[in-house]
Amino acid sequence: MLEGSFLSHLVELRTRIIRALAVLLLGFIPCAYYARELYTLLAQPLLEKLPQGGQMIATDVATPFFVPMKVAMMMAFVLTLPHTLYQIWAFVAPGLYMHEKRLALPLVIGSSLLFFTGMAFAYFAALPAVFEFITYFAPEGVAVMTDIGKYLSFVLSMFLAFGVTFEVPVFVIVLVRTGAITIAKLKEIRPYVIVGAFVIAAIFTPPDVISQFMLAVPLCLLYELGIIIAALLMKDHSNDDPPQTPEKTTDTVSHHQEPPTHHP
Repeated sequence: MLEGSFLSHLVELRTRIIRALAVLLLGFIPCAYYARELYTLLAQPLLEKLPQGGQMIATDVATPFFVPMKVAMMMAFVLTLPHTLYQIWAFVAPGLYMHEKRLALPLVIGSSLLFFTGMAFAYFAALPAVFEFITYFAPEGVAVMTDIGKYLSFVLSMFLAFGVTFEVPVFVIVLVRTGAITIAKLKEIRPYVIVGAFVIAAIFTPPDVISQFMLAVPLCLLYELGIIIAALLMKDHSNDDPPQTPEKTTDTVSHHQEPPTHHP
């Protein structure tokens, strides 16, 4: 019985993975057709900051082909991510309790939106500021030309850093709801979180003050937002729970009266 159930779960998992990969492939086909335009769009924050006539270069033979294809695959993954998350949810949901479903689905949707918001913040705010700072300090007579492969690696690392940073409210909510930490403790360790935010920003961003502040400050603000949302959720959760009144147990003592005995 257990073996049959395990095999059925494996078959279900294989079906979900095949569906997710099939949709990812279908999304990759049109993205691959516009791979050059997608890379140009991705490189726009740097191209706008280069001096007149500045351009990017490709130092490897196959780089002009593989790098735009990587961008196309990344775009296809982002576009089909809702479907992939749905397949994961459809596989996991039958094994969850009702209260776990009520918590898991909003967290999955919220974490996806926050990750995309972090990527958008990196693209529209952080990257232009970083490239403005870098190109400003370029010495006279030095042509700023970046290899397209190295630029892609740099941008992906920035997307990942800002995307994970914007997940902080989700981490805080999960820790509070699971009982791993209390809201009072989160407020108590706030100074250490601020210091840690700037340390993380110094590790995962270029060595310039602007990008470090643009990563550390949102991290601190999102930490505070996570505390506020977690406090509201815990308050609503306590209000939803019906008050439990102790049951009164009455011990009844039965008295058996023996019929009177008549002695002759």
